[in-house]
Amino acid sequence: MSAKSGNFTIGDVTVDMPVKSGTIGPDVIDIGKLYNATGCFTFDPGFLSTAACESKITYIDGDEGVLLHRGYPIEQLADHGDFLETCYLLLHGELPTAAEKAKFDHTVSRHTMVHDQMTRFFQGFRRDAHPMAVMVGAVGALAAFYHDSTDINDPTQRMIASHRMIAKMPTLAAMAYKYNVGQPFVYPKNDLDYASNFLRMCFAVPCEEYKVNPVLARALDRIFTLHADHEQNASTSTVRLAGSTGANPFACIAAGIAALWGPAHGGANEICLRMLMEIGTVDRIPEFIARAKDKNDPFRLMGFGHRVYKNFDPRAKIMHKTCHEVLAELGIKDDPLLDVAMELERIALHDQYFIDRQLYPNVDFYSGITLKAMGFPMTMFTVLFAVARTVGWIAQWTEMIGDPGQKIGRPRQLYTGSPRRDYMPMGKR
Repeated sequence: MSAKSGNFTIGDVTVDMPVKSGTIGPDVIDIGKLYNATGCFTFDPGFLSTAACESKITYIDGDEGVLLHRGYPIEQLADHGDFLETCYLLLHGELPTAAEKAKFDHTVSRHTMVHDQMTRFFQGFRRDAHPMAVMVGAVGALAAFYHDSTDINDPTQRMIASHRMIAKMPTLAAMAYKYNVGQPFVYPKNDLDYASNFLRMCFAVPCEEYKVNPVLARALDRIFTLHADHEQNASTSTVRLAGSTGANPFACIAAGIAALWGPAHGGANEICLRMLMEIGTVDRIPEFIARAKDKNDPFRLMGFGHRVYKNFDPRAKIMHKTCHEVLAELGIKDDPLLDVAMELERIALHDQYFIDRQLYPNVDFYSGITLKAMGFPMTMFTVLFAVARTVGWIAQWTEMIGDPGQKIGRPRQLYTGSPRRDYMPMGKR
């Protein structure tokens, strides 16, 4: 195969395949004609070498540690903007003016309430149900309450659905948390910013006034920004695949939440914290470091390295700073898990074994520590991830709906089962 000509020869058949170039990143060979011309498919488990779509939203360069949203580095968005500004950027393609930002903030804040019948919907779950199980059901149920924003062919309805999802997801997440801990639901307040509103809905109780800590609110806002979108990952691909069938946006986002729930995806920060619990105390760290270096030991240090980023995860740099700000603000000094985490961080940043293999602490390592310090139980970690990622899912879904070249997703397979055989009556088997 020639990258310049895009020629592919199998047997005596040669196929000319165009080579497409993006704004940045590697070229892509269009293999759309391959099957019709040769009768062959490509085999790419996990789609690691396959571009399933064209997108203008997010770009990742794992080798260089780069994450761009609409061309803007994630570090700049997290340091200088807020989450709703990033939401506007992902949805509309450009950063908002002051007037556009004010209007967008107002729209989102006025859509945070959910239908009152939703409160009774929660009572159908066991009191100890995992909050992610509740979220999958509750978000999917939104389609039963908001019929005026399920027509995917109407741009106005698509935008209304987008605003509703961004606004209502924190409310549903807080309700899932409150139901799990046996406390009454706390309604949103329109005069609070996005992160502060969420903290209040999670931690306020009727018997006393709740005052939002601005340091924690800013930290949570950064966490949301850092997780807003991450290109064609498993959950985003799930949303696009579900959306390719014409399913309503609420169903598509519910599918994304289900995919996010997996420990290899959104549950990574929870798994990382469980590892810290297994280690237990600082004096046991050398034992686990030795196990991590032992090729014959299946143990792996969770929260270090990244499947995509072969260099430092750019989000981890910001989460490192945010994590230490939160710990300093809360004055946490005697938490053994945090002691273990900080010592592991020190070792990973200075031990040549980790440096040579680029096993730096990733965003999941720091976010898990930060969320625990803020008071969130581990079962809520992936829920917060879903709150943040909703805008990315919605932006990707909207882009897909507007793509004239989009087709219903239908991956092929390499069949290795039995060849054709005839049914045998029961008595002859």
